[in-house]
Amino acid sequence: MSFDSFGEFLSMGRHGVYVWSAYGLCLLVLVVNVAGPLLARRRHLQQGARRLRREGRP
Repeated sequence: MSFDSFGEFLSMGRHGVYVWSAYGLCLLVLVVNVAGPLLARRRHLQQGARRLRREGRP
């Protein structure tokens, strides 16, 4: 597949809205799948540290 201009590439033969929204949604899902566990791990470690401080352990 070849395009004569960058504008034609972006419009993807009038299917650009569908194509680029599919790419965007896929990227969003990937970011959530990576960031979610990282944030949960950090939250879990912070809660554990607070619990240890509250119990008086170093």
